[in-house]
Formats: sequence, structure tokens, C-alpha cells
Amino acid sequence: MRPATHDVTQLLRAWSKGDEGALEKLTPLIYKELHRLAWSYMVRETPDHTLQGTALINEAYIRLITGKRVQWRDRAHFFALSAKLMRRILVDFGRSRRSQKRGGERPIFLKESAVAAPEKSADLVALDEALVKLAAIDPLKSQIVELRFFGGLSVCETAEVLKIAPSTVYKHFDLAKLWLLRQFKPDNR
Repeated sequence: MRPATHDVTQLLRAWSKGDEGALEKLTPLIYKELHRLAWSYMVRETPDHTLQGTALINEAYIRLITGKRVQWRDRAHFFALSAKLMRRILVDFGRSRRSQKRGGERPIFLKESAVAAPEKSADLVALDEALVKLAAIDPLKSQIVELRFFGGLSVCETAEVLKIAPSTVYKHFDLAKLWLLRQFKPDNR
């Protein structure tokens, strides 16, 4: 069960102001949520993926607490940034592995019913590249995919972070999924 949004938000704001005691109270709460996020990433990875979920959580956590001090607005803002960090970590790891391997890239397959999610055999690097292309065309759609897919945020949380209506999130997310599906069709590669 998720901790109360209000409690996490208050602790994040106190930590932003330098209250180390708030970080101590916050850590078990955010660590559980980071674990949930990392798990959602790792189930999409191939079984032979060498980066473990715990390593992903720890790397993201270390970057969050040792990085530049952020003025946290709320829980959704925190997890939006966490999603971005985890995406970056996984993509960097994927690029590193891909450059070490011979044989090129694996194809990406998207399920139309999925949350723009590649199947387990997908290459996150290619998904990241597609999201960069989408961001150049429509930054809002790219942000929505990132928050929903990588951040695990709900429609309402995504709407809150982006300061838009939930109906706008639904509409743009559906259009982004269609755009991504077209990007991964064999004739577009």
C-alpha cells in the first residue's frame, strides 16, 4: 500500500529545506515506491539482463539524495524525476551492453493493448530513441509516456505533474502509443 501522498509531500518539502530528519523518515517510504518502480522496469527486461532491480533502486536513490538539491513540489514530482533517472540508468546500461555485443540491435515489438510497453525482449535504447524523436515533435506526448511507462504514475498523478486535465492525459497517451507502434513496424526501421 502506498504511503499517504500528503505525508510524503510534507517530508519531501522539509528535506528540500535541509531537514535531514525528514530524509530519514522519508527514506523507507520512497524506497518502497522506488522498489515498485524498479520492479515494473525489470519485468520488461529479458531474463538474461545483468542489471538487478536492487542495483537500479540503489543507483537511483544515490543519485536522488546526493544530486543537486531539488525543491520538491509533491510526491508526483519526486516520482516523475525518479522515473527519468531510472530510464537514464537503464538506457545507459543498455547502450553500454549493446556497444559490447556484436550482432546489432534486437527488434522491438509493442502490444497495442499495452501501455506503450515493449515486450520483455524489447530494447530500451530503441524505445528511448523513439521517445526522443517524439519529444522533438510533441514534447507533451513524450512526457506523458515517460511518466506513465517509466514512472508508473497514474493518469491523475501524470495530470497533476503536467498541470493538465486527466482527459488530456488519456487522449495524448493513446495518440503517443499509436505513434510509437508505427515507429516499431518493420517497414519503419
